[in-house]
Amino acid sequence: MRNKTILLASRPQGTPTLDNFKFEEREVPALQEGQVLLKALYVSVDPYMRGRMSDADSYVAPYKVGEPISGGIVAEVVESNTDQFPKGTVVLGNLPWQQYIVHHGNGLRKINPAIAPLSYHLGILGMPGLTAYIGLLHIGAPKAGDTVVVSGAAGAVGTVVGQIAKLKGCRVVGIAGSDDKTSYLKQELGFDATINYKTATDLKAAIKEACPDGVDVYFDNVGGEISDAVYLNLNNFSRIAICGQIAYYNSTSVPTGMRVEPILLKRKAMMKGFIVSDYAADFESAAEDLAKWVQEGKLQYQETIMEGFDNIPTAFLGLFSGQNTGKQLVKVAAREG
Repeated sequence: MRNKTILLASRPQGTPTLDNFKFEEREVPALQEGQVLLKALYVSVDPYMRGRMSDADSYVAPYKVGEPISGGIVAEVVESNTDQFPKGTVVLGNLPWQQYIVHHGNGLRKINPAIAPLSYHLGILGMPGLTAYIGLLHIGAPKAGDTVVVSGAAGAVGTVVGQIAKLKGCRVVGIAGSDDKTSYLKQELGFDATINYKTATDLKAAIKEACPDGVDVYFDNVGGEISDAVYLNLNNFSRIAICGQIAYYNSTSVPTGMRVEPILLKRKAMMKGFIVSDYAADFESAAEDLAKWVQEGKLQYQETIMEGFDNIPTAFLGLFSGQNTGKQLVKVAAREG
């Protein structure tokens, strides 16, 4: 069987382009004892992958040039040489960008297709949902009546952060990059106020207007000038959860911004970066809460789904121009079982 795979062709300088990816066809090797053959169904593309395309030190190893790119994939077992994963089982794993994957089974997690759409396990019931839950509740620690500001609010993580904050009785302000996105946040997800950072002429003033009582919790997905403006509106004892810094991911030099330390000192504020994998012990309880809220209709979720294996790089590049609302996914194939 011939099998398409997507390799890292070269390390990007600045914003990645399609030239940084290479398609290649390879033979699918025969299964050995204990292995399964997986057919990719849904592929997740995520901003953190940009960091892995460079060779800079980070919390996760970089991709190697000339080897397949990998990430979250929902797949179906189409052949099996192990009783652990019978044919027809649907699994989630960190897998290479391939149409078919021969795998030993270690690290795969079985998915119950009856709980929610399969794609949700790469989004609200997967890493983005867990990231939102843990970053907000463990670090932001919101209390009823707090004002919570979310940047990148229309993304896979931000949409969930805002809704959980509403469930906790907070006033929620979302910052996003288009009128369509801000309208979605307010009209569909129940955010109290929204800011289009691309049209706001004075972000500090816009945040002050949206947060008349100041900012108690800031969930930061973007960094840059947006975060600078939020810092200028912080309350005493405010909490900042640093989840992502997409404003810097394609920078070729170290950006210069405001010195935030005096503000943190004067406001007695706490700023903490986090990597969701460090909270693995809390995943089970967090996933239970998320699934319960989804089933009860308390959490709404939107996906942007492209179709076709060949469109995976295009979907990934779209993350950096804000083309997605909610989780960006690529549907590669339909389930057989």
